[in-house]
Amino acid sequence: MKRVFHIIARLDVGGAESVAINIARYHNRDVEQHIVELQRGCSAFSSSMMRELKKENIPFHRSWLPVKWHVHYYADRLVSALFPLRLLWLWLRYRPDIIHSHTEMPDMALWLSLKIFPFINVRVIRTIHNTRLWSGMGFIGPRVERFMQFRNANVAISEGVQRAYVEKYGGSLPPIIYNGVRVPHGIKVFPTQFPAHILFAGRFEEQKGISTLCTIVSLLQDDDRYFFHIHGSGRLQKMVESRLKGFKNVETGGPIANLVDKMGDFDYMIMPSIHEGLSIVAIEASMNGLPLMINHCPGLSDTLPQEWPLSVRDNNVEQWLHLFKEVLPSVDRVSLTKQARFFAERHFALATMQTEYIKIYTT
Repeated sequence: MKRVFHIIARLDVGGAESVAINIARYHNRDVEQHIVELQRGCSAFSSSMMRELKKENIPFHRSWLPVKWHVHYYADRLVSALFPLRLLWLWLRYRPDIIHSHTEMPDMALWLSLKIFPFINVRVIRTIHNTRLWSGMGFIGPRVERFMQFRNANVAISEGVQRAYVEKYGGSLPPIIYNGVRVPHGIKVFPTQFPAHILFAGRFEEQKGISTLCTIVSLLQDDDRYFFHIHGSGRLQKMVESRLKGFKNVETGGPIANLVDKMGDFDYMIMPSIHEGLSIVAIEASMNGLPLMINHCPGLSDTLPQEWPLSVRDNNVEQWLHLFKEVLPSVDRVSLTKQARFFAERHFALATMQTEYIKIYTT
């Protein structure tokens, strides 16, 4: 039996973490899968994820070290630098055959671990989750990438990610395995009713277009056709709270636990991201009958049919206002929902992703 360790940033909200856990949900007599935290997740969402892992009998190994601040990733890097000692202990205890890392900090921690302890004999798999890597870490990034290429470890999650990676770091084209999500059943689709409830759920980071989001909501603060639910956490949380404070058609809050189960409570999801890898949340929204309003960028546009009408270019605020003022009041929400779900089911079924990774682990 092959034993696989998935190293994730932390047990908390995040697309890459969801991918790792979804892969580990696949129970195969030839593969045993574990989840390993790099940093200790401390939110209510972390507790929810642990309950889910226990329920599905997926072994997980919690980090000892939480990261309470993320300024320039200094604390994250420190935790990554200390990880080799912890990995050595886990390797001696469990003897994994494969270590699969997800996102840059786990990538860096694994690279450092195997540099310090080269006798740890494991196969390395690494999923590239984003079109942009190593922001602010230009010294470390190329070194990790040479290591991953030498190990033939890379797997991309979309054509956009694949192209962006090769343009930046060279090497051969990594294989593609699309992110997958579970296909729900019994979804009921309703026409838009006003006031329409608009959801943002994600990290409060520049990548997610938070500044544009705040501008859009500010300009619509007196439009009683829309109520905005802004949920998440991250470095730009203070900006979100200060810019949206006091608006009568806005509520803000932390990450929503079990978000997939609550998507039916909303009419639309807004995603003004500047760039993505391949958004799990976007795919889950389409699967669960929640139409997306997106900035047309790789990783979001890839999840939807071509010429999706609820999209803007370059986060143009005038185009966003056009969607809210002219498009949403007249659009056929039922038809859009069916189109998006049909597209997602064809391209991003969970079972396909799981079996493709199991093939890699067992060959």
